[in-house]
Amino acid sequence: MSLFGNASAPPGGAGDSDLVKDSSDASFVADVVEASKTTPVIVDFWAPWCGPCRQLGPAIERVVKASNGAVKLVKVNIDENPGVAGQMQVKSIPAVFAFKDGQPVDGFMGAQPESQIKAFVDRLTGETDVGKEADALVVRAKESLDLGDVGGAAQDFAGALQIDPQNVAALAGMARCYLQNNDVDGANALLAGLDDLAKKHADVISVMAAIELANSGNENEADTTALTTKIKDNPDDLDARFCLAKSLSTSGDMDGAMEHLLYSIARDKDWDGGNARQLLLKLFEAAGPTSKFAVHGRKQLSSLLFS
Repeated sequence: MSLFGNASAPPGGAGDSDLVKDSSDASFVADVVEASKTTPVIVDFWAPWCGPCRQLGPAIERVVKASNGAVKLVKVNIDENPGVAGQMQVKSIPAVFAFKDGQPVDGFMGAQPESQIKAFVDRLTGETDVGKEADALVVRAKESLDLGDVGGAAQDFAGALQIDPQNVAALAGMARCYLQNNDVDGANALLAGLDDLAKKHADVISVMAAIELANSGNENEADTTALTTKIKDNPDDLDARFCLAKSLSTSGDMDGAMEHLLYSIARDKDWDGGNARQLLLKLFEAAGPTSKFAVHGRKQLSSLLFS
């Protein structure tokens, strides 16, 4: 069923060949919904008092006209036409939506540089490889996470998923952002619907290991002060070191946890059935196989195991 029901379209709008035109509540179905069944249509919701709208509007017009008819632009003044804006749940402007085959398929809010507008149009017209564009956003998001910019990472992961909802790396990255904000349930919910193939993806394996560590937080709660004192009095108390490593790992101090686990492995490679080694490998998995933490830690572990 169409978003706008079966409303009849006024004559004249759907056949209009202009690339840029104004529309109204009355003619929106013809100008946008019906027209998009033939040619993709971009809708720009704006108002005369909106400064960013005056910046965005001309840029969109230039990009649309440069597309040589591959896409059309319809402008809607929300002050004069509040009906459709309400249906589209427009809360702030400028708000831009792309329609194709009678339905909204993409969109953005706020002023954007012309290069991003062109990328938006290219996605709509099929002039760009959406998979590559999504992958590029994932790479940038991972870099942001490494720098501690969780908000920036989440924005790029979300952008990648908007372009390519099946991008497993982006989904795993978003789950890691949830974890960074201590939302274990949210992270679990994001991954709940993954199939067996997706669960074999390296990024998914990594974030699921991180979730496992986070879920064991209550179990691993310990008096770190008391454990630190015990280790200070007896450096070879490997039980205390293991308990402290588990506690530190669930609180996010991966480096501290690794230090104690490497000490234990150096003293006894097979202590308690190799539990220290297994926990350390879990930390590497949770951090990601290519992370600096995992790469550096594996080198240290190898030097201990094969020396």
